[in-house]
Amino acid sequence: MSKILVVDDEQKIREVIREYSEFNGFEVTEAADGMTAVGLCKLNDYDLIIMDIMMPKLDGFTACKEIKKIKDIPIIMLSARSEEYDKLFGFELGIDDYVVKPFSPKELMARVNAVLSRRQGGSQTQPQVLEFEGLCINIAARTVTVDGEKIELTPKEYDLLFYLVENRNIALSRDKLLSDIWGYDFFGDDRTIDTHIKNLRNNLGKYRDYIVTLRGVGYKFEV
Repeated sequence: MSKILVVDDEQKIREVIREYSEFNGFEVTEAADGMTAVGLCKLNDYDLIIMDIMMPKLDGFTACKEIKKIKDIPIIMLSARSEEYDKLFGFELGIDDYVVKPFSPKELMARVNAVLSRRQGGSQTQPQVLEFEGLCINIAARTVTVDGEKIELTPKEYDLLFYLVENRNIALSRDKLLSDIWGYDFFGDDRTIDTHIKNLRNNLGKYRDYIVTLRGVGYKFEV
């Protein structure tokens, strides 16, 4: 049974999410603010977090940053704000989806299942370790080393690199990358992908050229 942490300062919203989550077979823990959520994540393991942005004591964005420092837990962010800036900022922090209030509980559960499916299914059909010269990628352990030195990536940078490697030598459009990594209904643009690719290349150092730009199309991991 997957464990979900629901973080929102509005009790009615927590109750609705709990009701639908438990109906769908999830075990639910609640928190009313970001600070409590960070504390719970230090003590317990969760399969997914549903978290509001505007909360007392510690807002959702800050709580997300703190949680990502200690554990790689997928996060679906809730917000009454629909501005593109907020969505892009959230995805830059490594969230997996962004849901605007008011929302349909059934749709939220569909998003929860989609995120869990992506996270749980991605590493099961892949080899434990993939090596390309001095670039070593362990998909199951979610680690990357360059000439024996471990590099630190954001959760979305890991997801992007693993996806490119799993589909190596295949041309991948920006739209497909957005759809398969950020979610089918993410309303971001090319800047999201391009920014992550730039950061990923910087982290890969001399192996940056494995990620090839296809003008007018997208990218591919070429070996």
